[in-house]
Amino acid sequence: MASPTHSLTPPTPPTSSLPPLSRLASHSFDQVNQALQNLRSIYCAPPISLRLSAPSQKHVIHDTSVPDSGYASAEEDEDDECPEEEEAPFDLDVLRADKFEREYAVRWLTDFTARSDRWVYMPDSESEADARAALIDEAASLLASFAGEEEEQALTRSFSFPTGFSTQHVHVELNDAPLLSEDHTSVGLQSWASSILLAERMCSQPGAFRLGEQDTELRVLELGAGTGLLSIVATKLLHSLPHASTVVATDYHTSVLSNLQANVMTNFPPSYLSTSPSAPALEVLSLDWQNPVYEGSLKDPFDIILAADVIYHPEHAHWIKRCVERLLARPSGDVDGAPYGGIFWLIIPLRVTGRHEGMYNTVEAIFPLTNALTDAASWELAILSVEQLGRHEGVGRADEGGYKLYKIGWVSPCETAGITS
Repeated sequence: MASPTHSLTPPTPPTSSLPPLSRLASHSFDQVNQALQNLRSIYCAPPISLRLSAPSQKHVIHDTSVPDSGYASAEEDEDDECPEEEEAPFDLDVLRADKFEREYAVRWLTDFTARSDRWVYMPDSESEADARAALIDEAASLLASFAGEEEEQALTRSFSFPTGFSTQHVHVELNDAPLLSEDHTSVGLQSWASSILLAERMCSQPGAFRLGEQDTELRVLELGAGTGLLSIVATKLLHSLPHASTVVATDYHTSVLSNLQANVMTNFPPSYLSTSPSAPALEVLSLDWQNPVYEGSLKDPFDIILAADVIYHPEHAHWIKRCVERLLARPSGDVDGAPYGGIFWLIIPLRVTGRHEGMYNTVEAIFPLTNALTDAASWELAILSVEQLGRHEGVGRADEGGYKLYKIGWVSPCETAGITS
């Protein structure tokens, strides 16, 4: 492939080149694409995947290897350095160092990705919609490249979920840290729609998740906890119960674990924990799905395992199943005449375009439906039920067409219960 050439037109300041988002619906693919390429030419190397003259648009995101047991919603170009550029009609170094222009570009990219869902699906052509979705990935990549700059600020998000306990609400405050430009899997630093929807459901129906009116201690595990929303919500729901339970939030990347621990401290200061002698303990631990180490609090099985938006590569579902097989409590009792054990709750976005299109299909390829285990010789994990959820206004990425909530548990060879859809 020939070396990429410089833009035909000199880069211009973001304040004079970025199209106004108040009229986003009227902007064409070419207008937005040109605006993004202008930002690329200012702040980093010229792109080689999206070109205005190309007959078909391609993603600028390239998945060349299996990500390490974590997230990969926005990947950086391999070359993060900005090479020296040829002389331009104005001083690019001065423009790059202009704090006002940089902040304007970050705000524009943030707002663009937040309101991009309707813009993506406006065209009648499916190929045009796919091309626009590729631009959203391009914008996310650009936004991530600004992370780590001293002027980039973390975002504090507050949630208040109504509960099934009369008028009570579960209040959570999270720090969504800036994405790390040097680590494309660091999107665990931010809260995503799947975790918000599952947290909302857990609060409104705590009994369905065995998080209310329990007369025994519970052990709860979250895989790929990210900012810790599900673990924090579970801990707060269990706080009012008479028995001390244990909640363990796990992730893999050091930066994510550090932010996760900070969120735990924010939501559970010493004054909060001192209000109840049976307050559940919330522990943050590292867990690599591909090469797990089961020690400390991870040695014993869990009654409930939670995971939200954790599959970004076909191998992830396989790794997660191995962990759940090891960590989910096996059946040992009887409730209303039915054998039971631990439950694994998994919510996955239905991404209909982009690099992760159809990744949710790997769940049902790895975890069989209950009625498919006709020749099982022992207890096996299977999908007990699955529910499809719609998008919520203002929540979720543009490429998320909905969500699937899976209830996964142990099934015996003789069990013949069907699947609920």
